[in-house]
Amino acid sequence: MKAITQTQYGLPDVLKLAEIPKPTPKENEILIKILASTVGVGDLWARNFKAISPDDFSMAYPLWFLSRLSFGWNTPKIKILGAELAGEVEAVGSKVTRFKQGDAVFGYRGPAFGAYAEYLCMPENGLVALKPTNLTFEEAATIPYGALTALNLLRKANLQRGQKTLVIGASGKIGSYALQLAKHYGATVTGVCSTPRVGFVQALGADAVIDYTREDFTKNGERYDLIFDVMNRSSFERCKNSLTENGIYLLASFKTPQLWQMLTSPRKGKRVICALSLETQADLEQVRGLAEASVLKSIIDKRFPLEQAAEAHRYVEAGQRTGNVVITVER
Repeated sequence: MKAITQTQYGLPDVLKLAEIPKPTPKENEILIKILASTVGVGDLWARNFKAISPDDFSMAYPLWFLSRLSFGWNTPKIKILGAELAGEVEAVGSKVTRFKQGDAVFGYRGPAFGAYAEYLCMPENGLVALKPTNLTFEEAATIPYGALTALNLLRKANLQRGQKTLVIGASGKIGSYALQLAKHYGATVTGVCSTPRVGFVQALGADAVIDYTREDFTKNGERYDLIFDVMNRSSFERCKNSLTENGIYLLASFKTPQLWQMLTSPRKGKRVICALSLETQADLEQVRGLAEASVLKSIIDKRFPLEQAAEAHRYVEAGQRTGNVVITVER
């Protein structure tokens, strides 16, 4: 089968098209004919993790160290990237009961990756579910990572109907679905992004959009019950005056100082919450239901065939995307 492989860290050119053996499912696995994957920040990091210093990494040093060991210190242990996927079940193991041949599915591989290929095996109890019936394979492939993470983290904030929410990084994978989920929960949502992505965030249903290159939200006099800073671009100190009396500053990416702020935050009043997302199959089923109810939608900026995976990475790294970037695989 065809796959995009890498044997060294580096720029997008390290991604090469190769022929590798087609996998065979074990008794508890399904063999998926992959039809779509995506290019996310995790794929970019894994491709060149050797160049990412602890300061560049979005999490605290211990997590950078563990990630470096996991990905490979000098050469990549992960040979095939691609964390999100959608496709069709081609074969099932003898003990599989949840899926059958021909089922349309979508899923998330996390740090295991492997979706930049024509075929992939996954355990039936993994993060894989039937594809939302109202979405194409390409649209479905863009949902799992961002929606699962946003769903998990918003639970930590106990967001209530009528609350005001600000999402910093509303055009990113996590932020775009956090915005949509917060709207679904009944919040009034403001998205923060750069100029090229204002239209994208508006299309997601934001009540207001702030272009951070033109306006500083900390100086506009607005107060929010929740400020969700996806990539730790601001700080609790800067955001304090923009929080309501019991407002929460929620972080998906955080360093040691933010952890300390959370531990020393009072139980009442303005506080910091740092959290890791622990996704489950039940969460993915919930995401599927929300997508089928048109609560979650996918906006695709550009598509690249599998053979052009390197070009897709270059496009995303250029920083001008206005939506999701998908890698398609021929039937």
